[in-house]
Amino acid sequence: MKLWGGRFSKDPDQMVLEFDECVEIGNRMYEQDILGSIAHATMLGEQGIISKEDADAIVQGLNEILADARDGKITWTIDAEDIHMNVETLLIERIGEAGKRLHTGRSRNDQVALDNHMIVMGACENAGKLLKELVSQLLETASQHLDTAMPGYTHLQHAQPITLAHHLMAYVQMFLRDIAHFGFAYDQADEMPLGSGALAGTTYPLDRTRVQELLSFSRITMNSLDGVSNRDYFIDYLSAASLVMMHLTRFCEELILWCSSEFAFIEMDDAFATGSSIMPQKKNPDVAELIRGKSGRVFGDLLGLLTTMKGLPLSYNKDMQEDKELFYDASDTLEHCLAVFTAMFKKLSYNKETMAKAALDGFTNATDCADYLVKNGIPFRDAHRISGELVAYCIQNKKTLLELSLEEYRQFSPIFDDTIYDAISLATCIGKRNIPGAPAPDAVKASIEEAKRRLDVVTSFFA
Repeated sequence: MKLWGGRFSKDPDQMVLEFDECVEIGNRMYEQDILGSIAHATMLGEQGIISKEDADAIVQGLNEILADARDGKITWTIDAEDIHMNVETLLIERIGEAGKRLHTGRSRNDQVALDNHMIVMGACENAGKLLKELVSQLLETASQHLDTAMPGYTHLQHAQPITLAHHLMAYVQMFLRDIAHFGFAYDQADEMPLGSGALAGTTYPLDRTRVQELLSFSRITMNSLDGVSNRDYFIDYLSAASLVMMHLTRFCEELILWCSSEFAFIEMDDAFATGSSIMPQKKNPDVAELIRGKSGRVFGDLLGLLTTMKGLPLSYNKDMQEDKELFYDASDTLEHCLAVFTAMFKKLSYNKETMAKAALDGFTNATDCADYLVKNGIPFRDAHRISGELVAYCIQNKKTLLELSLEEYRQFSPIFDDTIYDAISLATCIGKRNIPGAPAPDAVKASIEEAKRRLDVVTSFFA
């Protein structure tokens, strides 16, 4: 008979047990469940709700179970229904009658809510650490490529020259925001729900703040209905994880393009690429492609939980059991992707000459040509037209703007003199863009230093 079986005349059908089974997922949270129970039993003893002797026996028994579980000496069974009942059944077997008093003043509803809050907080910390490692690597690489010129793109067409450092710093900004998003998700989970009971609290004189202190939560929940039915913190985590995966897909897509023969900007390390079973020349960027593909899983997990929670009446409903499978799938996927992406990125090599040549192709300095005319008194719209006509002339004559003679320039405007060549050189096009956030080396240096300061701020949330 189940621990809750007093009202029932028979055990659940085996099909129901198998359908309802959540031990495989739940056993991943045994540590949080046991630590929560230790805090609860300690508080019960301190409050005189159960005897000090029983509380001490429960705490000792739970610590022994925790040690055995960590050593792999315990097999959680479907017969006990879930991880909570597994732990309690095992406790009663080991210490006898005192174990039956553990559940005084709580419900599985607020018990599982407590476990959930703890696992989400832990996952946010893990994501924050992995993102910090990635951002630190990006900052290190950017600092080595302040003068590595490359084309910037819009519409995947050559637009204006930038540096590799500037390009990488765009992703630094994305991942810094991601860390902040996990900080928000952590804060949303950082409230202690135990004491909410099944939905309406309890008549026992629980000291909820004592449990909060023992488990290092910042605060307690303030509504028992919401305490057991809230899953927003899961959704906050999945939302943050989805944003990271979206950012990784953008990065991976560019790396996939850059290592193609058409771009040839980078070379993937052999350890992070694969070959073809039929084409001996192939070197495929499978790691980047897999990360790009796995984003769909995390997006699906977010949508799955949103759909599960949609329209649920207060308070607890069994539908909510689906939360952990979706969460663990997303957190496992995210952590694996971040770890392997960072390792892959560390091993990239960069073809600087190819990148610089590409920065000169495609008339990325055409805007600077127009700016030259504006600075010499030509209205911007006229300057834009003249520069466009020059580009058309270059295309027709298979030349770049730097290859035109001064006589050719003066066919389009007498304003041009020999200073035009310096004005549209790569060094000038990049170096003169020296306002905050722009690609000039000094501006990117300042951006790197600011990002380091911000990284310390956003990751201090998890310290």
